Amino acid sequence: MTPEITDILKNLPDNPGVYQFFDAQQKLIYVGKAKVLKNRVRSYFNNIKAHHGKTKALVRNICDIKYILVESEQDALLLENSLIKQYLPRYNIMLKDDKTYPWICIKNERFPRVFSTRKMVRDGSQYFGPYASGKMIYTLLDFIQTIFPLRNCNLSLSEENVDKKKFKVCLEYHLGNCSGPCEKYESEEEYNAKIAQIKNILKGNISTVIQHLKQMMQQHVEQLEFEKAQIIKEKLEVLANYQSKSTVVSPTIKNVDVFSIVSKEEEAYVNYLKVVDGAIVQGHTLEVKKKLEETEEEILLLAVVELRERYQSDAPEIIVPFLPELQLTGVEWTVPQRGDKKKLLELSERNAKFFGLEKKKSATINKPLEKSLRILEQMKKDLRLSELPVHIECFDNSNIQGAFPVSACVVFKNAVPSKKDYRIFNIKTVEGPDDFASMEEVILRRYKRMLEEAQDLPQLIVIDGGKGQLSAALESLEKLNLRGKIAIIGIAKRLEEIYFPGDSVPLYLDKRSESLKVIQHMRNEAHRFGITAHRNRRSKALTQTRLKDIEGVGEQTIQILLRHFKSVKKVGEASFEELEALLGKTRAEAVFKGLSKE
Repeated sequence: MTPEITDILKNLPDNPGVYQFFDAQQKLIYVGKAKVLKNRVRSYFNNIKAHHGKTKALVRNICDIKYILVESEQDALLLENSLIKQYLPRYNIMLKDDKTYPWICIKNERFPRVFSTRKMVRDGSQYFGPYASGKMIYTLLDFIQTIFPLRNCNLSLSEENVDKKKFKVCLEYHLGNCSGPCEKYESEEEYNAKIAQIKNILKGNISTVIQHLKQMMQQHVEQLEFEKAQIIKEKLEVLANYQSKSTVVSPTIKNVDVFSIVSKEEEAYVNYLKVVDGAIVQGHTLEVKKKLEETEEEILLLAVVELRERYQSDAPEIIVPFLPELQLTGVEWTVPQRGDKKKLLELSERNAKFFGLEKKKSATINKPLEKSLRILEQMKKDLRLSELPVHIECFDNSNIQGAFPVSACVVFKNAVPSKKDYRIFNIKTVEGPDDFASMEEVILRRYKRMLEEAQDLPQLIVIDGGKGQLSAALESLEKLNLRGKIAIIGIAKRLEEIYFPGDSVPLYLDKRSESLKVIQHMRNEAHRFGITAHRNRRSKALTQTRLKDIEGVGEQTIQILLRHFKSVKKVGEASFEELEALLGKTRAEAVFKGLSKE
């Protein structure tokens, strides 16, 4: 501990506040809150050996300490949360929510529009949410539009523009999706009354909206306006249907927030449920990555502040699994022992546990080895194989009208490319463009050598081509007595048909199938690898032709020239002196005359 740190610790006040630890580069590495700053900060430096490993690492890196005094512990909590979000200190817990969640915006304008957005603009508009599901938000907007037709245009409907009749009603008006405020078919007072009802729905106060609509319907009935009354009745039915889909808890529970926590060694999950008028209107689970020995209370309090701010909750009661020491102004903590509130807390805990299990399952799926095993199991099932295709080989031919023919063999192990095992075969026995004969030659050469060298054979062979190429490959397997011992299929490019030996009817795998994606990946790799080899062979042959045509220049001279100058073009641009220094006078004269001086 440095003398500077010792002096700071001696002079720490007894007040509540927020402390900040900085490293040697004056970078903020930790933020914490304290009821008594002096006691909390000194605790880091007392009995360091007893601390957890991460806390020891934190203390070793502390080179400066600063603090901010506040009025209460609640203020300290709010300030701590704000600083963590602003600076993301290395040793603070991470509230993992990197998504930008959508909100419903009621625009601050005359005849306000209601729409979804992921960007909050501080222009006086009202925002409701955020919503964890995009599907949920569009369902809600569609529901609102059904009950209260609103404009969706971005016209400037100022009083002056409307009075001057600058606008005409559009197709939305004729379809019944808008009441036409642009032509004064709907007054501002009527429009704003709808907006007020929409705000109540978005806040979860559906019962208030239902009561208001019932009063309106009764007024229309008394005035013998039965058509208007019928329209409101239909809206009430839609509202009742929407309300029935909400998770109704108890009509006696009016406005509460519910928080639960499930804590693991490295992370914790905090679930939040917002209850309005006896129904759950919003829910969200926050993943928290631990950094030091944070207690469940510390994590829960940070999550409470974060989620209540995010969801703009002012509920006077918060249901929690244990009673925190910190009191929040205007909020009552409740730890239920029985009844509906206890059931609510248990529901929240189930949500947190389920979220943790889903994260674990997702992490398992994304682990390479587990993912490969899952894909191989699916391939075994889809292709009706007798064993897992851990080792797969795929073949493809490349040539231009029979010239410079090559065949590529790509190898996949555990459903991923094994590039060190890729092979290229120059076709030796086939003349002209004969894919069937080329495939027969390559399969024979490949597996004859593997048998001779006692190499492990693949569990599956994939032939890029239809029934013809597959039959040619089978001929070679028959000669090697391997038919039936190695599974083999062909894939035709046009419709991605999978052909099996002896079966004229192809198999069509689902386009989203992981089995088909692996086969397509192999086929594309074989095609790419084969085309590259074919081009290299053709390019090499064509570039050497001019040198081979020079009398007195043999293969050895050509190799010397290409190694030194890298290309035939640069050989042609070389001076006689350069060529003489490399080849000697006689051969230099032959090359010099034969190339550049034609």
